[in-house]
Amino acid sequence: MAAVLALSACGPAQDNAASARLQDLTSRTQETKNNVSESMQTDAQTTETIPSESGEQNMEQTLHLFINDTEVKAAWEKNEAVRALTDLVSSKALTVPMSMYGGFEQVGSLGAHLPANDSQIKTKAGDIVLYAGNQIVLFYGSNTWAYTRLGSIVDQTEADLTRLLGNGNVTITLSYKGETP
Repeated sequence: MAAVLALSACGPAQDNAASARLQDLTSRTQETKNNVSESMQTDAQTTETIPSESGEQNMEQTLHLFINDTEVKAAWEKNEAVRALTDLVSSKALTVPMSMYGGFEQVGSLGAHLPANDSQIKTKAGDIVLYAGNQIVLFYGSNTWAYTRLGSIVDQTEADLTRLLGNGNVTITLSYKGETP
């Protein structure tokens, strides 16, 4: 009964004030919703335009390649072979003695078979490939054969690669998460 009396005591002036407050509150709520929506859209657009630092690209950042004692930056492919290689070296660095072959590449046994998806390709200096499922090959020249692409060395010129790989057998080390040989 008190509620009925209180409501009936509200006159037109009080109704207008209450209505104005309700309209203001509704307007501010809608404005907040619009701002949140715009912010979420901006965040989504930013996420789409800024390269991701997670997932597959993270392998690029955490799978390291050393030629003798020189670390080289490699851009790794996003495939099953690279995922298996990453798993292989995730708990302990892998050192691979390499041998010169053909005057354009160094080849060495990984000691394990990786998933291969060979296709006929023409390599160039800096390419890193898988041969026969268990051999890693680094090129300082060019060749055409059936390989599985693993990646490529991106911070060395052809002359740098010839200096690093073309003057006798080398040892490479693959490590994960910044582990150094």
